[in-house]
Amino acid sequence: MSVSARADVSSFDREMVESFRNDRLHLILLPTEQCNFRCTYCYEDFAIGKMRPEVVQGVKRLIDRRGGDLAHLQISWFGGEPMLARSVVEEIASHASSVSTAGRLTYVSDMTTNGWLLDHSAAGRLADLGIRTFQVSLDGPAHCHDHTRLRADGRGTFDRIWGNLLSIRDSSVDVRVLLRIHVTPANLPSMPAFLHRVKDAFLADQRFVVALKRVARLGGPGDASMDVLAGDDERLAALREIVRGSLPEPVTFCYAARANSLMVRADGRLGKCTVGMSEPRNTVGRLRPDGTLDIDQPRFRQWLQGWETGDQESTRCPYRALGSRGLPVLQVGERPGA
Repeated sequence: MSVSARADVSSFDREMVESFRNDRLHLILLPTEQCNFRCTYCYEDFAIGKMRPEVVQGVKRLIDRRGGDLAHLQISWFGGEPMLARSVVEEIASHASSVSTAGRLTYVSDMTTNGWLLDHSAAGRLADLGIRTFQVSLDGPAHCHDHTRLRADGRGTFDRIWGNLLSIRDSSVDVRVLLRIHVTPANLPSMPAFLHRVKDAFLADQRFVVALKRVARLGGPGDASMDVLAGDDERLAALREIVRGSLPEPVTFCYAARANSLMVRADGRLGKCTVGMSEPRNTVGRLRPDGTLDIDQPRFRQWLQGWETGDQESTRCPYRALGSRGLPVLQVGERPGA
């Protein structure tokens, strides 16, 4: 066995141990499944509204139940658009922060947001509650972005998002912002100049990093008409060179493959992956108001099968591994959603 192969096996084993640690818990919370945007490539159906009070209670009780046994709690906020239910975010984040302060629990939190409501004031308030990492997407310069990342009323969104990002840059708020830049065949010609603009505006500030992400077909109503780049398109490598040094580490193992990672939807259903939420196999149980979990073990184990079989492609993207049984197929190594 080569040195590199031994390193891969060692990494796989370490990640498997981390995935099953009982003293670590990752919760992906959807405080609302509504959104004020209607991005042309979105796969969500916006059928569920704000997180119900009994679900909020259940999340808080779950944190209480597990708090004494946990060494590390990570809460990731997703949606919909989580900032539309900021009261839910603040209630749960405040509770988690209090539990961590009372014990020896390390608590970290992040949010995937469209950036419309995230100015420096909002970011500072959320940072005080432990939410210190934000992912915000841009689809290139305004003339590209405003064709694909639209408000629900059809208007563009670039100028306000860019202004909010500048307000965070010009503040002293202690946060980290991941700028997720979506690349498509349509915006590709504009990307070199735009990435230089992003670099000049933000990347001298160590709080900002860039992730280049090609738009993929993820089961939304617009998939059939979408034009997407191949994962090995050499033009993507050229774009990465522009922001080289700011790119985050590539994803090797997906959160959905981890036994200690769960998504809690606004109606209390439990899932594993933030893509394909209407797919039955992605509902693996329910959170009760008392904080206990009702888990469908056969469905839950499907998401963990890569650890048992040793199939590293399945642990990179279990959603893809389940594709042959009815789920849409993602490219190996892509990280859906958060």
